[in-house]
Amino acid sequence: MNLQLAFDVARVAVTVAFLGYASWSDYKTREVSNRVWAIYAPIGLALSLAELLLYDSSQLWLFGLSVGLTIGFALLLFYTGAFGGADSKALMCIAFTLPFFPQTLFTPILPGGLSPLSQTLFPITILSNAVLVAAASVIFLLVRNLARKASTGTPMFEGTLAQESLGKKILVLITGQKFPIATLKAKWHVYPMEDVTEEEAGGVKRKLIIVPRDEGRDEIVARLSKAVDDGKIDSKVWATPGLPMLIFVTVGLLIALFLGDIVWVLISHLFG
Repeated sequence: MNLQLAFDVARVAVTVAFLGYASWSDYKTREVSNRVWAIYAPIGLALSLAELLLYDSSQLWLFGLSVGLTIGFALLLFYTGAFGGADSKALMCIAFTLPFFPQTLFTPILPGGLSPLSQTLFPITILSNAVLVAAASVIFLLVRNLARKASTGTPMFEGTLAQESLGKKILVLITGQKFPIATLKAKWHVYPMEDVTEEEAGGVKRKLIIVPRDEGRDEIVARLSKAVDDGKIDSKVWATPGLPMLIFVTVGLLIALFLGDIVWVLISHLFG
């Protein structure tokens, strides 16, 4: 293995390792230590600059362009609320480490998978793949919920939940699923998508929550748990695990390396 190839192997390995760990940490605790990015960024930057200075210094300006545009886009996503802090930092670190598609190591399986964007702004290709995977998860949840109803024959929305609007029901079906109340009590990152209020007659009124939030989560879980213990509602309630975007970014990277730029392939087939 020559030295340049070793640089490419190291850059890809470092990226997969750090993103893999960050995804695991985000999933388990919904937090990623800043030390992850503080270690990842300088290692990635050093590897990229060393390779460019040794083998292709004429591409330094393109490296700067890729990094600058990616950082600007990551900050835009963060300040508009579309990305969390860890997601934005991950994208910046990827820009330092893998600004261009590593053509010495990988050839995308899909015809046309190596898009012009991948060759100049590889982090954006990773992001577009990640967004596509996140969108596909919506379809997965919908199919899973429909399959559960078909197999069990039980209604999806019991009691007063049946009175909720069709729009709310659809949003819950594509973003959530039913979890045992014990899971919500044990895993704080699983957010309830329904709530209950006591009625004068002794029953409870259930309502759907479209945008789960940290604020008030424990109180909602406590109300649901009491209603379950009192036998007023079923032990399974609507909730969402809220998968971290970092998981989708990691999957987007792997897809980009092995399959290519999925969005570019789709556009090419539609308009090519």
